[in-house]
Amino acid sequence: MNRTIVYAKRNFIETFRDPLSWIFCIGFPVVMLLIMSVVNSAIPKEAGNTLFRIDNLAGGVAIFGQMFIMLFTAISVAKDRGTAFLTRLYSSPMKSINFIGGYILPMIVTAFIQVIISLTAAVIVSLVVGYDLTIVNLLLTSVAVMPSALMFSSIGLLFGTFFSDKAAPGLCSIIISAGSILGGIWFDIEGVGGIMKKIGMCLPFMYATKVARASVVRDLGFREFALPLMIVSCSAVVLTVFAGIVFRIKMRADQR
Repeated sequence: MNRTIVYAKRNFIETFRDPLSWIFCIGFPVVMLLIMSVVNSAIPKEAGNTLFRIDNLAGGVAIFGQMFIMLFTAISVAKDRGTAFLTRLYSSPMKSINFIGGYILPMIVTAFIQVIISLTAAVIVSLVVGYDLTIVNLLLTSVAVMPSALMFSSIGLLFGTFFSDKAAPGLCSIIISAGSILGGIWFDIEGVGGIMKKIGMCLPFMYATKVARASVVRDLGFREFALPLMIVSCSAVVLTVFAGIVFRIKMRADQR
């Protein structure tokens, strides 16, 4: 366990030495929250569009920010592989589980810090626009979105294991764009229906957004909160186990 914590601390420090980590993990989600709040204020009430209302926007931005956790996990793993850093560590007493935990744990911590900052910004916006967001609900949200943080970290671990530090960011960008649309963050996918809704229902992104939005308003019904949370949690466990197996196989192959 000590080896995992030491390695996690190293990766946490390495990630936040890069200014882009602060910009994309912390700054960009808050900027999008502010921009979409301005957009929402320009939408006539007669339109009945509540997608960018602060209670819906807060949860959506929380998940949007977590997608960048996937990006930085992939970059961290791929960069270490590319510099042969991991190859040298393979000769140490560390096991594959120590490496996996060392990459995922700091990203979970980062995701928690990120969602706290995003939700704090949402509270400030809610005070400006006159919409009540309770602190208790936002604290619930910060905990409820942790399974999705694990899920995105695991996807990043997979991409970092499979691809180089040049290819992984591009692939993660595709997932971020697709996840934002199919997850219903900036786009009312359920209202559109059709093939896009069917695809969205087959992927975990939409359910992650549902969990975040339902917890913001404390709508803890089975269909609105519990079922999507179960789907996201199961997806996170499956992806983490799969990423761990792939990383272990790759680790053994690199040792030969």
